[in-house]
Amino acid sequence: MLSSADERLTGRHVWDPLVRIGHWLLVTSVIAAWFTRHGGGIWHEVIGYAALAVVAVRLVWGMTGTRYARFADFVRGPRGTLAYARQMWRGAEPRHLGHNPLGGWMIIALIITVIVITISGWLYTTDRFWGVAWVDMLHSKSTDVLFVLVALHVAGVLYSSWRHRENLVAAMLHGRKRPEAEPQPVMSGRVLTERSADEYRSA
Repeated sequence: MLSSADERLTGRHVWDPLVRIGHWLLVTSVIAAWFTRHGGGIWHEVIGYAALAVVAVRLVWGMTGTRYARFADFVRGPRGTLAYARQMWRGAEPRHLGHNPLGGWMIIALIITVIVITISGWLYTTDRFWGVAWVDMLHSKSTDVLFVLVALHVAGVLYSSWRHRENLVAAMLHGRKRPEAEPQPVMSGRVLTERSADEYRSA
């Protein structure tokens, strides 16, 4: 375990390897599925199964994994989430070492959408649901929803990276972030720390 001095130099370990690898495997699967959606045949199906497997592992790890991987650490109730959204609107949202409340719900939305896409895609390959219009439409529309969510997710990552002066994309590669004990640079207003983020954990 790193000391406080070491953490200041190298950053605090937040995202464990399973979270990071799963994140990038899912990103790769979504991109590959998009490029094989027409004429991809068996490859498109295999990619879909791979994406579903990644999500299944993430669901288990979200209940049994390390601190910042657990849903209990970043999924807040409506009151805490709305309070965070109001603070963000005012430009005074606290920095979270893990996912912030809005980011937490974005993860849930992405997971649910990927499940709907993969299950509807699988159904369409079965004899019973082959050629059924509503299954085809569900698969197509949920894919559209996924890319809207991805765009919002990327926008949120870029905003938080700018707002709190840290590279969140890099953090999802090496797993480290600036420790909460270090003074937090923000664009304006008061200093925001992980301690203030704890207010949302009880909401």
